[in-house]
Amino acid sequence: MSAVTTALIILAWYGSNIGVLLLNKYLLSIFKFRCPVFLTLCHMLACSCMSYAVAASRMVPLQAVKSRQQFYKISLLALIFCLTVVLGNVSLKFIPVSFNQAIGATTPAFTAGLALVLMRARETRVVYLSLLPVIVGVVIASGAEPMFNMIGFLAAVTAACARALKSVLQGLMLSDSNERMDSLSLLMYMAPVAVVALIPTTLFFEPDAPSLAMELGQNGTFWMLLFLNSFLAYFVNLTNFLVTKHTSALTLQVLGNAKGVVAVVLSLIYFRNPVNFYSVFGYGVTMTGVVMYSQAKKAAKRTAMLQKMAGAEAGGDGLLGGEQQQQQQQQQQQAAAAAAAAKGGGTNGNAAETTALLRAAEKLGSGNFGGHTIISVPANASAREQQKSGRLPMPRGFSSVYEV
Repeated sequence: MSAVTTALIILAWYGSNIGVLLLNKYLLSIFKFRCPVFLTLCHMLACSCMSYAVAASRMVPLQAVKSRQQFYKISLLALIFCLTVVLGNVSLKFIPVSFNQAIGATTPAFTAGLALVLMRARETRVVYLSLLPVIVGVVIASGAEPMFNMIGFLAAVTAACARALKSVLQGLMLSDSNERMDSLSLLMYMAPVAVVALIPTTLFFEPDAPSLAMELGQNGTFWMLLFLNSFLAYFVNLTNFLVTKHTSALTLQVLGNAKGVVAVVLSLIYFRNPVNFYSVFGYGVTMTGVVMYSQAKKAAKRTAMLQKMAGAEAGGDGLLGGEQQQQQQQQQQQAAAAAAAAKGGGTNGNAAETTALLRAAEKLGSGNFGGHTIISVPANASAREQQKSGRLPMPRGFSSVYEV
């Protein structure tokens, strides 16, 4: 793929991610469409329709669910995913985009904590230390935020925690290689489950949402923005998939860190929400911690990979040694069988016996013990033959050892 195509995919990723975020804020605040659950329902409907359209077109190969148990796991992830989006939209109803993004940056801290509790997965000390600036920065930004709202703050914090929980559970429940799915396939199965869950939720919490939408829809701009916003929600996932496919997961992580900064700057320019030095400083500390966390995780993964490779090499040496030992045992058995066959032909003189023993000794190669090559043969040889070999007669059923 050319560099131009890759650059276009990255630009599309930036446009869809920042676009859906700013449009959410615009619809919920400027357009006064204060129905975040209904807005999430529109997102999931668009994701369902677009997912099955892409699957039918075969433009992107999608994976199939292989068992009922796997479907139950995906359904649980869908409910958590749905909760994450709803709470994110609720927070945008009450707090600025800049503050929302600062709180969202704490997701790695929740992920590390939940991974330790649920999976007993410990990070390195450097990784844990890198999370301190993330938390400290959010505390500073929260205390200095001119438009602070407790409902929006709690919704954003819970959304970050739910996002981390989905990430940890996805790694825990879909750890089997047969159950792993790419992001587009997972979305195709999660979105319809989310729609089923959101319909009764919308009717319960926002029963007037359809009538409000019809009222605002008298202005054609509302429907255009709502449809654009809903389909951008799908293109966020599509471009995530394409960026990861044509670059790497690490590139996506770096782009995500930069995306937060760009979204904050654009939101400040467009919505003109008030800021002060301490809120900017707190957000800067948070983003510094996010970058430090990304670097620490990268270094920890590199160290773990090197240790794994070293262990694999050691295991390979052990395997080679085991194969050599097995080969020696096979040679010893072949030599013993040759000696026994020579004796089974009768006692036709010492020449035949000596020749068989010498050939057996050659086959043994490095099978030496104490400087002597030994050959184990059955004890059904005659007493005369055993005496000739320098051994005392032994009862039948035991074995004799010939020294060559």
